[in-house]
Amino acid sequence: MKLGLQLGYWGAQPPPNAPELVQAAEDAGFDAVFAAEAWGSDAFTPLAWWGSATRRVRLGTSVVQMSARTPAACAMHALTLDHLSGGRFVLGLGVSGPQVVEGWYGQPFAKPLARTREYVSIVRQALAREAPVRNDGPHYPLPYEGAGALGLGKPLKPITHPLRADLPIWLGAEGPRNVALAAEIADGWLAIYYAPRLAGMYRDWLGDLREGFEVAATCQVVVTDDAKAVRELLKPMVALYIGGMGAPGMNFHAEVFTRMGYGEVVADVGRLFRSGRKTEAAQAVPEELVGEITIVGTADEVRAEVARWEAAGVTQLLVGCRDVASINAVAAACQPVEQVLIWEGDRTLEHRQDAAGPHRSGRS
Repeated sequence: MKLGLQLGYWGAQPPPNAPELVQAAEDAGFDAVFAAEAWGSDAFTPLAWWGSATRRVRLGTSVVQMSARTPAACAMHALTLDHLSGGRFVLGLGVSGPQVVEGWYGQPFAKPLARTREYVSIVRQALAREAPVRNDGPHYPLPYEGAGALGLGKPLKPITHPLRADLPIWLGAEGPRNVALAAEIADGWLAIYYAPRLAGMYRDWLGDLREGFEVAATCQVVVTDDAKAVRELLKPMVALYIGGMGAPGMNFHAEVFTRMGYGEVVADVGRLFRSGRKTEAAQAVPEELVGEITIVGTADEVRAEVARWEAAGVTQLLVGCRDVASINAVAAACQPVEQVLIWEGDRTLEHRQDAAGPHRSGRS
């Protein structure tokens, strides 16, 4: 199982220890580092700034919101970061929701699937650089010839030659049609609130996948001896996404939990959260629900759960560790029990567990 560090989006201030976390993730053998955006910090700049100190990990957006920038501008960001990172960039895209798209970006939310299809097509044309980019669709017409146009628009190819025409594009998707679209036009699915119990349903949505298609699931992974206490701490965030990250009647996160069979919980949590009773909303989230979408327990329990998620089709876990110790603990727990590599600076300590107990040998 590959691991990705999910830095997420910033709160009121940038996270003070992000450079330390990024370096620790690379040292611990993580496959990638991801940044996100909502309506504050953007996703590209942190990757360029903090990622400049890395040499191996992939740098990805999970996700950038399509309405935040035109597809051509997004392609410019992607090809630039791909060059700067030496071919390590992953472009994760998402449509967001109507509250953000129409309230923050001032763009219409209608027909998100059709918009996504056009958006990805334009980005791929720009990265291929085989011909001037054109699009005849209604959402992102190129060249633009609508109201206010001077009629002078010229189809263009990017001046800069992209490093990779096949730069991977992943889609953040929650509903069945959007997940199916990811399988059709993208190179990976960024899943949120994935539940291994529903693996069969996801397989039906995804259909026959191309070789190399990745399923990257955001999942809180915590190595602890007190799983119940940790799940209690995670409940407020689940309540926020059920009750506060979408409009009543159109909350895609809430719909995910409804499809999981928690319809009554969604109704209760949403009602409490929207009435300002956020503590009660968190208390209304069952521990069982949190347990389905997270991996929390001892190292052995985490290792077994990671194997279960992998068997359910997940190729990468995006984890939100907030300190170096947690990164190292997750990395160790996700290694096969026969060999665990723990990175400390420029040295690797090889920790083998067998009948005689643990053994460590340092090597540079």
